Amino acid sequence: MRHTLIKCLAFFLCVLSYAQTTNLSGTVQDETGLPVPGANIIIKETNNGTTTDFDGNFTLSKAKIGATITVSFIGYITKEIVITDSKNLTITLKEDVSQLDEVVVVGYGTQKKKDVTGAVSTVSAETLEDLKPIDAAQALQGTSAGVSVTAPSGSPGGNFNILIRGVSSNLNNGPLVIIDGYKGDLNSINPSDIETFTILKDAQAAIYGIQGANGVVLVTTKSGKKNAKVKINYTGYTGIQETTRKLPYLNATEYALILNESYAANGQALPYPNVSGLGVGVDWQDQLFESAPITSHSLSVTGGGEKSTYYFGGSILEQDGIIASDKSNFQRANAKIKLSFDVSDKLKFTTSANYFANNRATIGENALGTPLFNALNYAPTYSLNQEDTSGFLGNEVVNPLSQIANTFNDYKGSSIEGTFQADYEPIEGLTITSRIGLKAYNDTNKTFAPIVNYGSGKVFNNDRSSVTQTKNTNNSYTWDTFATYNKGFGENHNTTFTLGTSSQRAWGDNLQATGFDVPNNSWEFADISLANGLSEAKSTSSYIYDTRLSSYFGRLQYDYNSKYLLSAMIRRDGSSDFAPENRIDYFYSATAGWKVSDENFLKDSKTINFLKLRASYGTLGNNVGEDLYRALLSGEATYVFDGALVTGTANGRIPNADASWETAEKLDIGLDLNLFDNKLEIVADYFVEDRNDLLIGDFPISGIIGGSAPGAGLPTVNAGTTRNKGVELFLNYKQFISDDVSFGLSYNVTKIDGEVTAVNNNIVSEGGSFSVGQPAIARMEVGQPIGYFYGLKTDGIFQNQAVVDAHPSQSGLGAEASPGDIRFVDVNGDGEITIDDRTYLGKPVADYIMGLNLSFNYKNFDFGAYMYAELGKETVRNYERDQPNVNRLNLYLNRWTGEGTSNTVPRATTAGTTNKLFSDFYVEDSSFLRIQNIQLGYSLPNAVIEKLGMSKFRLYASVNNAFTFTKYNGYDPAATNGDAIGGGIDYGFYPISRQFIIGLNLSI
Repeated sequence: MRHTLIKCLAFFLCVLSYAQTTNLSGTVQDETGLPVPGANIIIKETNNGTTTDFDGNFTLSKAKIGATITVSFIGYITKEIVITDSKNLTITLKEDVSQLDEVVVVGYGTQKKKDVTGAVSTVSAETLEDLKPIDAAQALQGTSAGVSVTAPSGSPGGNFNILIRGVSSNLNNGPLVIIDGYKGDLNSINPSDIETFTILKDAQAAIYGIQGANGVVLVTTKSGKKNAKVKINYTGYTGIQETTRKLPYLNATEYALILNESYAANGQALPYPNVSGLGVGVDWQDQLFESAPITSHSLSVTGGGEKSTYYFGGSILEQDGIIASDKSNFQRANAKIKLSFDVSDKLKFTTSANYFANNRATIGENALGTPLFNALNYAPTYSLNQEDTSGFLGNEVVNPLSQIANTFNDYKGSSIEGTFQADYEPIEGLTITSRIGLKAYNDTNKTFAPIVNYGSGKVFNNDRSSVTQTKNTNNSYTWDTFATYNKGFGENHNTTFTLGTSSQRAWGDNLQATGFDVPNNSWEFADISLANGLSEAKSTSSYIYDTRLSSYFGRLQYDYNSKYLLSAMIRRDGSSDFAPENRIDYFYSATAGWKVSDENFLKDSKTINFLKLRASYGTLGNNVGEDLYRALLSGEATYVFDGALVTGTANGRIPNADASWETAEKLDIGLDLNLFDNKLEIVADYFVEDRNDLLIGDFPISGIIGGSAPGAGLPTVNAGTTRNKGVELFLNYKQFISDDVSFGLSYNVTKIDGEVTAVNNNIVSEGGSFSVGQPAIARMEVGQPIGYFYGLKTDGIFQNQAVVDAHPSQSGLGAEASPGDIRFVDVNGDGEITIDDRTYLGKPVADYIMGLNLSFNYKNFDFGAYMYAELGKETVRNYERDQPNVNRLNLYLNRWTGEGTSNTVPRATTAGTTNKLFSDFYVEDSSFLRIQNIQLGYSLPNAVIEKLGMSKFRLYASVNNAFTFTKYNGYDPAATNGDAIGGGIDYGFYPISRQFIIGLNLSI
C-alpha cells in the first residue's frame, strides 16, 4: 500500500511539473528596435538554454513558470526575467554604455575614451533628438564644456557662431568642421542624420595643422549595421513660433508727454498741445510680430547584411518667420545616403553623399534703418498706413510696414557633398585608408528695389527701380591618404603609428549685375533681361578664387600596460595663400596620460572606478586671409579718355609679402574621474593658449603708399599676441533606480579670461559703430580683451547748477552741461572732459558659460530639460535712433525732471547735449540664463507596438527657448554678429522664436 501511494505521489508531481512548464518564445532587440542575433537565453541555475537567430527570435523548451531566465550579449547589460506565462516575449537589451569604452573620433583615427589623452567633448544623437535643432550647431549650446554657440539673428535660416574656449584671434575664431572626413558646414546637413559630434579643444587638434587653432568639430553621420533587418525610422514635428520678447516702449500718450516736455525744455512750441485723445496708439511691435508655423519631417531606412550596410535618409524643413512671414521664411531639403561594402576580408569601401537645397527670403535686420529698428523708433501716434511725409522723425525712420511691403528678395542654394573611402589591410595590424571628400555649392540671389517715396528727405526713397542678381559657384575637395599600423611589443608595450598626406583645394567664382527701370515697377518683372535702363556707374562685378593646401602628417601613440599613455604628432602644411617663402610650416603636439586607477593602490577602490591624469602641449595654425601677399585689381579708379570720364580699376588692398599664418601655442592639464560604480563622471581641465603673429587687418603704414585711395586699403600684418586661459568642469550623474525609473543630470561650466598681450608699436585696432557720426566703439588694445567697448564713463546725473560748475567742463565734448545731463568721469585727470577720457566699458564675450541638462524616465514617460547661461558680459544698446522725435524705451519714464528725481536717466530736451555720446549709459549687463528646451514624451509599451508591427512609437511635446532670464533690455542677450572687434552691438537683432512643438518618433 505504501509503495502504491509513493508511486501515485510521484506521478502527481510529474504531472504537476509538466503542467508548470512551457515552451517559451520571443524576440531580443536593442533599444533602437534592431534584432540582436546570437544573444544567449539561459534558464538560471540550469544548463537549459538557446541563442537568438538572425532576426533575434528564439524558442526555449521546458521552461518552468516562475523560473528566471538570463538574457545576455556582448556589449549589452545582462537582463533577468521571471517567467510568468507562456506569452511571446519581447526583450529589450540596453547597451552597456560604459563611457570608458566609448569609441571617440580623434582625427584620422579613433580611440577608446579611456585612452584619450586630449581635451575632448562628445554630443550624441540622443541630444540632437531631444533638442530638435534647426541648425546642427545649436546642439552644441550648453551641452559641451568650453563651447559657446550664438546666433547673429533669429530669422529663419540664420547661421550660428561657434567659439571653442573664447576669442583668440582678431579676425576668424570659428572652428574647423569635418563631416565624415571632408571639410564641410553644419548648416548643410540634417541634424537627424548625425550620429555624434566630437570636439577637439586642445593641442590634440595639431593633426589638422594650419586649420586647427580654433578647435575642430568632427561630425560622424549615421550608418547601417551589419546583419540587421530593414528598419524604417520617421521623426516629425510641427509647431507654432512666437517672439520670446517685446521691448517695453512708450505708448502714444507717454510718448507725446515726454516729447512735449523735451520741446518745452528748449523753449519750443509743443508738438502735441492736446494729448487727451491719443490713448495707447499703435504698438508697432505688435504689428510686426506674428505667430508662424514650423514643420519638419525626416525619414530614414537602415540595415545591412553580412558584408554590407546601408543608410538612406531624407528630410524637409519649412520655417516661417515671426516677422512678415511672407517676406521672411526658410525651406531646407536633404537627401542622405551612406553605404559600406566588404569586398574581401582585406578591402572595404565606404561612401556617403548628402544633397542639400535651401530657399530663403529675408528682411533687413541688425542695422540702422531696418524694419525692426524702425518699428522701435516710429511714433506710436501715427496710424498704420501713415507715412512721415514731413520728416518729423528724421530722414532715416520710416513706416516699418511700408518698408516690409517694399522688400523683395529671393535666395536659392544647393549642394552635393560627400566622401568615397577605401580601407585596405594588407597585413594584420596595418590599415591603409584613402578618402576623397567633395563639395559643390551653387547659389543665386535676386533683390528688387522698387520706386518708392516715404516722405521728404528720407534716405530710403528710390526714384528709379532696379534689380540685382548674383550667382556664386563654390567647389572644394579634400583628399586624404594615410596608413595606421597597430603593433604590440612584449606583453605590455602597444603602439599605433599613423602616417599620411592631405591635399585640399577650394575654388569658385562670383558674378553680380544690376539692371535698372524694371517694367511696371513690379517684382514679377524683376529680371535683368527685362530691365533695359542704363547707369553711368559700373553695375557689374565679379571675382574668382582658388586656394590650395598640401600637407603631410604623422602620429605615434604608445601605451605601457594600457596604463601610461603617450602621443606625439607633427604636421607639415603648405598654403597657396602666402608668398612662396612663407608657405611651409610645421605644427606639432605631445599628449600624455596616466590611468592612476590602474595602480595597485587604487585598483580595488570601491569609490574611485576610474581616474586618469592627462596633459597636452603643442602648436596649431589659423589662416584668416587669402592672397595677402598679392596686389589685386579690386580698387576703384576714374580716368579721362578723349575728354570723357571713364570708370576703371586700380589696385585694392596693399599686399604684404611677409604675411604668414597665426600660430596658437596650447597647454592643457586635465583629469577624468568616475565615481560610485561609474554613476558620476567628472572631467576637469585647465588651459592656456597664446595666439602669436595675429593677422591684423588695416594695419597703419605710411600714407604715401596709397592705402587711402578709392577702393584700396591698408595691408594685413602679423602684428599681435593674445592669451586665453581658463578652467572647465563637466559633471555627469546617471542613476538607474529600477527598470522603470531612472534620472540623469549633467552640468558644465567654463571660466575664460582673454587679453591682448602685445601689438606692434602699440597700435589700436577699432571696429563697431554707434549711432551716426561717432567714433568706433570697439577696440583691440594691449592689456584688454579683444573687442572691448571703449567710451565715456558716467557718474550719475547733474542735479543742479552748482554741481555742474564744480565739475570739470564737458564743453570739449561739443556742448555745455546743464542740470539733468549725464555727468562723465574725468578719467585722465586733466581737469576737463574730452574724447580722451574714453575708457573700458565692458566686453561682449562672457567670463562664464554654463550648461545644465536634466532627464527623468518613469516607465513609458520621459522628461528632459536643457539650460544654457552666459555670465559676465555686456551688450551695447544701439537700436535707439539719435533723433529728438522718435519713440523710446519706457526707462525714460524715470528720467530726471528736477533735483533728486533721477540719477540714472537724463532729462528730456531737444537742445544739443552730450547725452547721446557713447557711454556706459548704453552698455548693459547681458548675462542670462535660458531654458532652451523642455520636453515630455510618452512611448507605447512594447506589447502594444509589437502588435502594431513597430519597434518604437513615441509622442512628445516640447517648448524651445522657453524662458530667458536677464536684465538686458534688448530682444536677445545672446545675440552677436560674431565679429571679434564689433560684436555685441545690438542694432535691433531679429529675436529668436519660442517654439511650441508636437512630434512623433516612429520605427518599424
